Amino acid sequence: MLPEVTATRYVTPLREGGSLPGIVEADDLGTYVMKFTGAGQGRKTLVAEVICGQLARRLGLRVPELARIQLDPVIGRGEPDQEVQALLKASGGLNLGMDFLPGALGFDPLAFETDAAEAGRVVWFDALINNVDRSWRNPNLLVWHGRLWLIDHGATMIWHHNWPSAATAAGKAYDASDHVLASFDPDVATAAAELAPRITTELLTEVAADVPDEWLVDEPGFDGPDALRRAYVEVLLERAATIGDRITVGERSADKPSQAPEWVRVRLNGKAGK
Repeated sequence: MLPEVTATRYVTPLREGGSLPGIVEADDLGTYVMKFTGAGQGRKTLVAEVICGQLARRLGLRVPELARIQLDPVIGRGEPDQEVQALLKASGGLNLGMDFLPGALGFDPLAFETDAAEAGRVVWFDALINNVDRSWRNPNLLVWHGRLWLIDHGATMIWHHNWPSAATAAGKAYDASDHVLASFDPDVATAAAELAPRITTELLTEVAADVPDEWLVDEPGFDGPDALRRAYVEVLLERAATIGDRITVGERSADKPSQAPEWVRVRLNGKAGK
């Protein structure tokens, strides 16, 4: 189970995120980036953060440590920003926090490079969870102490917004043409050979168990939180087996050209010509 702390002070909002996460201090003297149950995207965003963040960590990818954060809505009374005040008041109870990485910089592929092995692992993982939000437009990567850290997995596993489509979603391909690491020649084949065998029922069950029951209740078509956890396990397990063969990295076809900036297309075309 994730560690649990209590928020003691709301510090500042992070307006780069659409869900308006904020930096908070907690009673363990830690500082966290907090994501709220009262945000517009709802609790499924937090479910995705837990499952994908914990799975990434178990696979050896760097993700800030997660924690359950209790929030007393009274903390919002002194906030001058009406939007922030409303968000805090709507998020009383259990929320999610990620360890704040002081001094971390947003990943810039023109200023920081990674190797094909690490790029391959990140691309394969994003394909597994169907991450649509790691593009050159919005990398959702940080550089901290010279290393890549993965953040913001709320827009993953989009099938859980429409569970009747989940069986079909498990077999869908992943287009990484506009992935922020596509220009680093990601070695997806090696990553798949290394990581896919590690995706087991046992591992996924342990990861899904970290999601609090209260974020899984009242899902139509499921008889309680445990049944919903099993559904996440089944889709990810099936997807892991073959997704490595269904990842497209490189320039898109002529009828669907890449929208990436010129420097990305030049890198990709240069590698394709080798």
